[in-house]
Amino acid sequence: MATNQMWGGRFEKGNSADVVAFNASISFDQRLAKHDLKGSIAHAKMLTHTKILSETEGAQIVGGLEKLLKKLTTGELTFSDTFEDIHMNIEHLLQQEIGDVAGKLHTARSRNDQTATDMHLFMKDETVQIIALLDELLNVVVAKADANVNTLMAGYTHLQHAQPISYAHYLMAYYEMFTRDKQRFETAYHSTNQSPLGAAALAGTTFPIDREDSAQELGFAGNYQNSIDAVSDRDYLLDFLHAAATLMMHLSRFSEEIIQWNSYEFGYIEISDEFATGSSIMPQKKNPDVAELIRGKTGRVYGSLFSLLTTLKGLPLAYDKDLQEDKEGVFDTIDTVKACVSLFTEMLATIQVKSDKLAAALQDDFSNATELADYLADKGLPFRQAHQVVGKLVHYGIANNLPLQKMSLTQLQEFEPLIADDVYDVLDPENAVARRISLGSTGFEQVKYQIKKAQKKIASQ
Repeated sequence: MATNQMWGGRFEKGNSADVVAFNASISFDQRLAKHDLKGSIAHAKMLTHTKILSETEGAQIVGGLEKLLKKLTTGELTFSDTFEDIHMNIEHLLQQEIGDVAGKLHTARSRNDQTATDMHLFMKDETVQIIALLDELLNVVVAKADANVNTLMAGYTHLQHAQPISYAHYLMAYYEMFTRDKQRFETAYHSTNQSPLGAAALAGTTFPIDREDSAQELGFAGNYQNSIDAVSDRDYLLDFLHAAATLMMHLSRFSEEIIQWNSYEFGYIEISDEFATGSSIMPQKKNPDVAELIRGKTGRVYGSLFSLLTTLKGLPLAYDKDLQEDKEGVFDTIDTVKACVSLFTEMLATIQVKSDKLAAALQDDFSNATELADYLADKGLPFRQAHQVVGKLVHYGIANNLPLQKMSLTQLQEFEPLIADDVYDVLDPENAVARRISLGSTGFEQVKYQIKKAQKKIASQ
């Protein structure tokens, strides 16, 4: 039985039903329908401008494609795996709409540059949407920081109390991370903003096409300079997936801390009921499921990145069917990232910060030990010697359940006579934070400066 596929002229036998289903991508690449239609409209207009199509033919084809675009928006188009992919489906639908002249649309074009163009257009749109979601997240982070400049907490290293800091300063660390994430997506957008249309299968075409015309019509900044590279390049998808994986890593780290700090043991924050769930058996439970799912979904985004890297690593130039595998992981990543950023932003905005509990955790720890060592160094004691003295004081305090700020002056002076009664101002956590003056430090004034700078940047966008 001869194949009825549009490419079947040189075949005597058609594919089995299993091969048709295995080969088809319409189940997922129909997501590109809008972009395929827009790309085809631009291509048809260019073919008309260059007189490859007559004005009548061009008008018929563009008109038919615009009708299909309207039907797509109203949900009237249906696709079939009989026609393998979105490109063949739309060509078939166009033929039903305007007749055999639809077959002229594919002049000077291949599915290779067509699918690449569709993905470039699609990724531009989706990347812009993710950047907008990051802008919302950055705004919430800065607003939350602005409301908590004077909220004291223990800063951690190795998940151990390290030094007193402002909670706002902690939040602004994530502002910096998410800002870098935004920059990575902007870079991914830049690498996506090149048109592969006109490269045809791999070697270009003998028709006198105008690539600049179609690129400008589609809003691309320029064209690929090498036709082989144009149809085989998936670096722009790797750029996007890398940006997505790094963003998810940051969201996962933040979620991990939210999960810990929301626990009974910490009690530093409380997640709003809207972003928690209960237990089917334990009535008291309030589980941070949204944060946990964001942490969990990070792995699937990593998987998409490594999947595409693995797919690409052994491919010869130019186009290979393996490249069909570029889409599902990217589509899943887009959906995952958009959902995670959106929900995380809403969750963070509604988190209750328990400032009293955060501050209380500084009263019986030794996170002010560094301040005492700096105090002694300022008195003239070599820092290494000061470090040794304070280490012994900490050991004494732990053994006697006595924080540094609750030791008497006599007790402190037994370890180092240079200690005077002004030491208690130094040991106070709030004073410790306020005394930090270097740019980028946790000092209240420095944190306020960082927040105002961020607010100004957000307002200018």
